[in-house]
Amino acid sequence: MKTITLSLLFALILSGASVFAQKSGNSGGGHGHTLNLGLGVGGYYGYYNHVGHSLPVININYEFDVARNFTLAPFVSIYTYRNDNDHYRETILPLGVKGTYYLDQALNAGPDWDFYLGGSLGFAVRNASWDAGYSGETYYQDVSPLILDLHLGAEYHLSGNVGLFLDLSTGVTTLGLSFR
Repeated sequence: MKTITLSLLFALILSGASVFAQKSGNSGGGHGHTLNLGLGVGGYYGYYNHVGHSLPVININYEFDVARNFTLAPFVSIYTYRNDNDHYRETILPLGVKGTYYLDQALNAGPDWDFYLGGSLGFAVRNASWDAGYSGETYYQDVSPLILDLHLGAEYHLSGNVGLFLDLSTGVTTLGLSFR
């Protein structure tokens, strides 16, 4: 039931961002309507700090223009943690929205570059299992599902439709490709 409720909340956030972006049109600075696919490393800060070491994280988001130099991007990430000693596996699906403010004009950046600051708000859906059939509690019961991250990033446009980005974050640092 909790997973269904969280999934419905994510769908509501996604549809709200989509409706708002459609009303705003494409006059928001031209950073929206971009699919970002990244591979990141997390584990020491934010939601991920309960693991105690870095983990590979896959992140997908889609940006919508909402104001001049500002986008909203619903996101989904996935990572898996496994403890072989205890035969324990945990899969985490962070879901939420990332707000991004582009600094291109303030920094007088050329057309090949984008620089930004951002923040993410979301929640994590967790699934834990024990290989030996144990159905006990997960390791980290006291971890809040709330995700609050800050971002600093840059993107280099390889062409008019493809870019390479680096997103430094308090949660997951990500390197990836963007597609317009």
